[in-house]
Amino acid sequence: MNIILIGPPGAGKGTQAKRLVVERGMVQLSTGDLLRDAKASGSDMGVKVAEVMARGELVTDEIVIGLIAEKLDELQGAGAIFDGFPRTLAQADALQELLSERGEQIDHVIELRVDDAALVSRITGRFSCASCGEVYHDTTRPTRVDGVCDVCGSTEFVRRADDTEDALRARLMSYYKQTSPLLGYYHAKDRLNVVDAMGEMDAVSQAIETVLDA
Repeated sequence: MNIILIGPPGAGKGTQAKRLVVERGMVQLSTGDLLRDAKASGSDMGVKVAEVMARGELVTDEIVIGLIAEKLDELQGAGAIFDGFPRTLAQADALQELLSERGEQIDHVIELRVDDAALVSRITGRFSCASCGEVYHDTTRPTRVDGVCDVCGSTEFVRRADDTEDALRARLMSYYKQTSPLLGYYHAKDRLNVVDAMGEMDAVSQAIETVLDA
């Protein structure tokens, strides 16, 4: 089974993908991770990625599709979770062709739908431990001891520079402009499912499981 998770920044795509990896043995294919791994690998494709990034240019669809093709060949039938890809209709067509060549398809596209105002609150309040990366939130998940990481005891914390309300609203606008055509594309193919992503993590996970088991 191959699925696509679609949702704005902070909707929980990464968290839900990790749960599916553990519970269903699926493999998360994040374009960011694929590019970083390729760059570090020293392979022919990795050298190409490093050169493009060194020039400050965007990695082409051709390169991204090539990396995904390599990864699909390694999966040997394990289901893939596409996270952050496709982002455009051209990429969606390329992915469909890539899977068709392997006798596979996208089985489900799951849109993690959120309320923008609640999402802004969720994102602008988050911070993480500078040492171990554990994530917290000012109101919903503060540290047990003020200023001390629950996991490693560090007293150093960081916030993403773009986790501000203005920056997030700009990212949301970009996301909706980019994603709207994709939602229509997959709706027309009868692959689109909508999950309310504003609930508790376990409830969102259960809703996703219901879609996958249908």
